[in-house]
Amino acid sequence: MNTGRRALLKGAGVAAFTVPLFATAAHAKGFDPGPGSDGVGDPLFPTLGNGGYQVTHYDLTFDFTPVTYDFTGEVTLSAQATQDLSSFNLDTDGHTIDAITVNGRSAPYALSVGQSGQELTVTPARPLHKGAPFTVTVRYRGNGKAPRVGLTGWRFGTDGGFASAVQSSRADTFLPCNDTPSDKATWTFHISAPEGYVAAANGELTGKDKRPDGSTLWHFALRERMPTELLGIAVVKGTYLYGTSRTGLPLRHVVPQGQEDKYGPIVARTPDHLAWLEAKFGRYPFSVYGVHIYDGYTDALENSTLTLMGTNWFKPNADGNPTYENTMVHELTHQWFGDSVTPDDWQQAWLNEGPATYYAALYSEERGWSVMDDKMKATYAKLDAVRASDGPPGLPKALGGVNIYDGGALVLYALQLRVGQRKFDRIMGLWPRRFRDRNVTSEDFIRHAVEATGERALDGFLRDWLFGAVNPPMPGRPDWAGVS
Repeated sequence: MNTGRRALLKGAGVAAFTVPLFATAAHAKGFDPGPGSDGVGDPLFPTLGNGGYQVTHYDLTFDFTPVTYDFTGEVTLSAQATQDLSSFNLDTDGHTIDAITVNGRSAPYALSVGQSGQELTVTPARPLHKGAPFTVTVRYRGNGKAPRVGLTGWRFGTDGGFASAVQSSRADTFLPCNDTPSDKATWTFHISAPEGYVAAANGELTGKDKRPDGSTLWHFALRERMPTELLGIAVVKGTYLYGTSRTGLPLRHVVPQGQEDKYGPIVARTPDHLAWLEAKFGRYPFSVYGVHIYDGYTDALENSTLTLMGTNWFKPNADGNPTYENTMVHELTHQWFGDSVTPDDWQQAWLNEGPATYYAALYSEERGWSVMDDKMKATYAKLDAVRASDGPPGLPKALGGVNIYDGGALVLYALQLRVGQRKFDRIMGLWPRRFRDRNVTSEDFIRHAVEATGERALDGFLRDWLFGAVNPPMPGRPDWAGVS
């Protein structure tokens, strides 16, 4: 939600009619290495990410000590150059860098302060050719509670452990990386946990190694591509609870140690949630799923394959209904909308939050806990003012606002009323299948809606709803025009 595509290609400015005598043979043949850009030009976070390369895989080793919060790390990025590179940047924040190699050779580096963290500039011993694969290994260390230049992604519980919550720009507080949603990669993790603690990470647990000091090194693999903003690693006093979905998908949850009886029945609702969503969007797009419940976090976050939720969520409402399931469904919907199909930049965030909010409200309505039309009418009443202050759903000025969440859901509600239930279900059901594992934009969604229905008029209809300064009329709801 692609850096390489936006890399700044820096030429030497040679006159067209001659080649200077001092030019090298490589230069004459077009090899002209320059530095990769220190940002990808994201509309909301211009300095996030880096240009000149695209990561294909991260291999992270993370050795963490609870209570003191000290850690050492080693990350190897496998990448491909998207331009001739003399140097390139990684995003990092709060780490002591011990050594860097590029293709196995020691590489000089420099740290500088960026707008949202630190820029780690790496200069390979030999410049990199466009299209060439390369590896970067960084050895580093730090402390989870050390000061950062930007915000932190660390969340600390009463157990002395941590969980990561890095959306949107805080993965760099755990590892040097290319911290932009437009650069998705596969991942492997090797995370240590001392006796009495467990480690967790995105993807499947592939093995555990007992170490002489009594700690355990846990190995995980995420074979589907993931952007850094969905990184979900943890070392906690927790218990793994296992199960399967109705289609045989492996489920693994992490709940607070000693509270299995309390949270076991809650995470056991996951197969029903999966079945409800799979009926709408098709097969779940990853190889494993689960919920991590932790007292060090108070929000809910759709980390790929392992949703993170605070213990504060799980209370019935005033009528005794388990409306926290709406949030569980919201985050699970993200596994399709946001995690598998990922916005190319952060200004497209309604593509994540709109569907997640819409389907959570639909789930609630089907259980008699709320009325969708009432929720949408209330959103319609306030969205004009929000458009003026925070931007319309498709052009937000910042993340986290009503325009992206409820406003994005309202766009979908208007679309459903405009085209009817059958065509709407086709639009939403085909979207995660058609764009699985890809990065997308609002323009992609508009084209998709037109193609899925054959209705060209939806182009203008969706543009008005997504980008307009005021609310268009709500189809089938003429009385909403006077809502105040």
